[in-house]
Amino acid sequence: MTQALRLGIAGLGTVGGGVLDILARHGSLVAARAGRPVEVVAVSARNRARDRGHDLSKIAWHDDPAALAVDPGVDVFVELIGGEGNPAKGAVEAALRAGKHVITANKALLAHHGPALARLAEDKGVALNFEASVAGGIPIVKTIREGLAGNRVGKLFGIMNGTCNYILTKMANEGRSFGDVLKEAQGLGYAEADPTFDVGGFDTAHKLAVLTSLAFGVEANLKAIDIEGIEQITLEDIAQASDMGYKIKLLGVAISSEQGIEQRVHPTLIPKGSPAADTDGVFNAVVVKGDFVGDLMLEGRGAGAHPTASAVLSDVVDIARGNFRPAFGIPARDLRPYTPAPPKAHEGGFYVALTLHDKPGAVAAVAKILADEKISLESIFQRGKAGKDEARATAPFILITHDTVESAMRAALDRIETDGHVAGRPRMIRIERL
Repeated sequence: MTQALRLGIAGLGTVGGGVLDILARHGSLVAARAGRPVEVVAVSARNRARDRGHDLSKIAWHDDPAALAVDPGVDVFVELIGGEGNPAKGAVEAALRAGKHVITANKALLAHHGPALARLAEDKGVALNFEASVAGGIPIVKTIREGLAGNRVGKLFGIMNGTCNYILTKMANEGRSFGDVLKEAQGLGYAEADPTFDVGGFDTAHKLAVLTSLAFGVEANLKAIDIEGIEQITLEDIAQASDMGYKIKLLGVAISSEQGIEQRVHPTLIPKGSPAADTDGVFNAVVVKGDFVGDLMLEGRGAGAHPTASAVLSDVVDIARGNFRPAFGIPARDLRPYTPAPPKAHEGGFYVALTLHDKPGAVAAVAKILADEKISLESIFQRGKAGKDEARATAPFILITHDTVESAMRAALDRIETDGHVAGRPRMIRIERL
């Protein structure tokens, strides 16, 4: 009988439990696809006493994940701990140095240390697989690394955080405030008690850094990503966007050009009817633009126990079959240094919400500043009745610009904010016409 592939799983939370569930239900199917049995022989977790719904009595237990990583009875170390540093980082490094294949769902670890870990894996002749690190059950890593091997990718973008997509969808469909929907998402387990990592755009940024390295053959550079979250999106913004034929989504965008690489995470107006606009709730969608294949979109469940565990097991099957290749598609030492595009090089349309003091000349003053920065307006309209603040009457306005560069748009907004005609900071949302 063919020898079983022996897994050691560090972390028995949501995803680790999902791996056990799938193997319990589809063990024979996984074995058939792997060409050999797949067994969990050792685990590590913080709480031995917790009931995980599976009999773990015959499985070796390690309190220290680093000890599990070097267990001689383990062939593949599966890291499901999370976090950019220790214990996850130390355990993964220990496993690679010990000649173990590694599978990880840890986007933070890869965004910060991916190329270095890939070099270590290649030096040791073992696999570093991470399909589960981005977009849950969506096979985006294999699609870019293997399915698009004959293409040069120029752009990728997507909805990569289910928490943000759930909140924006509920706000749009039910007319509820950000805070109200966030509280519901926390109650349902879609958002953490401290939701900053998700709603602030940082989770998406980690995933984008991994995909950028993979798609463009460059060193990962998390620090180069411009990040904006969804905390400032209002019901009024969503309603106005809808009236103009757009939905608001949190997108991660990466573009490679002769000038360098641009990475950004931000709320975006995208046209209704486009595939990404129709991705709602906790679902994710990633669009990749290849020079020969054109636009390719993958949509599905971007998180959760079983979708993410499914991605883990796809990596398990590859290793069992001996189908492993450089983690980032090319040898890690051939990854090019990251060259950023010029600051604020993004070009496109912009939605601007601002509250003007209700006095003669205010609109004209704003229009002149935009003209000075060579920004032309597609439309400008008042989005409600004039109201009273503490000092004087104000009127809310929406501006939609024709395509312009972001640096010019930000320069104009800085001038508008300080010229005395607006109450508060104008809010800007990019428009992607896709």
